[in-house]
Amino acid sequence: MNNNLLSKIRDKSAVIGILGMGYVGIPLLIRFASQNFKVIGFDIEEEKVNLLNEGKSYFKHIESSCIEDAILNGFESTSDFSRINEVDAIIICLPTPLKENNIPDLSFVINSIETIKPFLRKDQALSLESTTYPGTTEEEIKPHIESIGLKIGEDFFLIYSPEREDPGNPNFNPKNIPKIISGHTSSCLKIAEELYGSVVDEVIPVSSLRAAEMTKLLENIYRAVNIGLVNEMKIVADAMDINIHEVISGASTKPFGYTPFFPGPGLGGHCIPIDPFYLTWKAKQFNVETRFIELAGQVNTNMPKWVIKKVVEGLENHEKEISKSKILVLGLAYKKNIDDVRESPAVEIISLLSEIALTVDYHDPYINKFPKMRRYKLDKSSVELTEKNINSYDLVLLVTDHDIYDFDMLKKASKLLVDTRGRYKKPCSNIISA
Repeated sequence: MNNNLLSKIRDKSAVIGILGMGYVGIPLLIRFASQNFKVIGFDIEEEKVNLLNEGKSYFKHIESSCIEDAILNGFESTSDFSRINEVDAIIICLPTPLKENNIPDLSFVINSIETIKPFLRKDQALSLESTTYPGTTEEEIKPHIESIGLKIGEDFFLIYSPEREDPGNPNFNPKNIPKIISGHTSSCLKIAEELYGSVVDEVIPVSSLRAAEMTKLLENIYRAVNIGLVNEMKIVADAMDINIHEVISGASTKPFGYTPFFPGPGLGGHCIPIDPFYLTWKAKQFNVETRFIELAGQVNTNMPKWVIKKVVEGLENHEKEISKSKILVLGLAYKKNIDDVRESPAVEIISLLSEIALTVDYHDPYINKFPKMRRYKLDKSSVELTEKNINSYDLVLLVTDHDIYDFDMLKKASKLLVDTRGRYKKPCSNIISA
C-alpha cells in the first residue's frame, strides 16, 4: 500500500489533474477545489483554457463565480500535458462517442493516454470516468501504464469511477450524488475510497473495474429501454386517438411496480443515445445478442422521423404543403434549461425538415448560433421570439420545452403548433400532440 499518496490525499496536499474541461470535468474541478485541493484542468482547446483561467464559464448551468472561487483555491487550466508530472491523481473525463455502424470510439481516451504516458510517474493514481464497455480500463489503459515499468497496485493506482452528471439539475451535484468506485487491486480501491471520499458524501465500492463499467451502462440502458417503451406506447396511443400523457398520469397513481417515463422527440445527451451500443458491441464478442436493448435503440433513433410525419400530417390537414411551408423549431438543446446540443434530436429534426420544407428556423434562448458539428453543416442563428414573428410561420414545432418559454403566448400566437413534450394537456384546434 502506498502510504505517501494516501497521506497526500488525506492532508489535501495532493494535486488533482482533470483531463477534459467539459460537462463532467468542470463540476468535478469545482468540487475538488472547494475542498481545498489544488486542481489543474487539462484541455486541448486553447479557447476553453483561456476562458477558465479568466474565471469564465462557457456553460449556462455553471456560474462563472464557481470558476472564480476555484481559482482562488489554486485552480488553473492548461493545454501543456507535460504538467501531468506535477499531479498526484489524474481523472479522465473525456467523451466516448460512436463511430459509424455504432462501433465504440475510444480515440479521445486512448489518445490522451498516449499523450500523458511520457509524463506518468510513481505515486500517481489514474481514474477513468468516461462511460465505456466492460473491460476497457484493463484492456486499453492498463497495458499503457505497465509498458513504462509502473507496477499497478504498488507504485501506480488504476481506478474506474463512472461519472453521474445531470446538467441543469439543481438538486444534484458531485457532492451529493453517490459515487461508484472500483480499483484494479485492493490497494487501488483504497486510493479510490480516499480520493473520492474526500469530496463526495457517499462512495460505493464494487468488486472490479468491469463491474463498475457495467454499472454505468445499466443505469443508462435502463433509461433508454424505458424511454423506448414509452415512445412506442405514444405511437400506439396516437393511432388509437388516446392521450399518452393522460395514460402516464393515470398509471403513475399506482404506488408500487410502476415508474413513470415520458415520451419525446428522441434521445439526446452524450450518454443515453450512445451507451447501449457500447454494451451491444462488446456482447457480440461473447456471442451474446442484445435484442431487447437494440430494439429500444431503434425505436428511439426513429422518433425524429415520426415527429416529421406528424408535422407533414398536421400541415396537410390544414391544407398546407410542406414544401411551401415556413417552420419554426423551438429548442435546440437535448433537454430543457441547458445549452447542450450533444446528440440532440432537435438537430436531426431541423436537418430532416430543411430537406423538405421551404424555410426552417429555430429559436433557443441559450444557443444563439447553430454549433459546428461533425454530422450537421447548417448555417443558422436563433431567431427572435415575438408574437408577430411566431404568427408568420405556418407551423411551430416544440422540441425542447425550456421553462423560460411563455407557453400561453406560444399557443395564442401559433397558427399551428406541434407539441413533442406534452406541455399542452388539453386538446386544442391549433395544437397537435406528437
